[in-house]
Amino acid sequence: MSIEDQYDALFKALGHRVRRQILDLIKDGPKTTGVLCKTLAELDRCTVMQHLSVLEKAGLVVVERRGRERWNHLDALPIHDLQTRWIGPYAAHAITMLDDLSRLAGTDAPAADIADKSNA
Repeated sequence: MSIEDQYDALFKALGHRVRRQILDLIKDGPKTTGVLCKTLAELDRCTVMQHLSVLEKAGLVVVERRGRERWNHLDALPIHDLQTRWIGPYAAHAITMLDDLSRLAGTDAPAADIADKSNA
């Protein structure tokens, strides 16, 4: 699978709220598929399994089988790769643009301070 195919799978996996919810659930530790199904009671087991399959194909979930149980572990490395490839550089570019804008406006406040105030 090419790196572009890997990014496509990753964005597809992160593009659905249920899959992001599953990642949040396993962030603090692995959960069995049964526990995930009970937590996501509005979904049937087949739907939860389909979402887990998408997450596994994207490399975000690693499955460990213990007897009849299926333990789902988070692998955060693809998210780190996403941050390194996309989020970090775009955030740095945005800060640079804010710095340029604040200089043009005659403001002495650094762009990071302006960004922090806008998030508050």
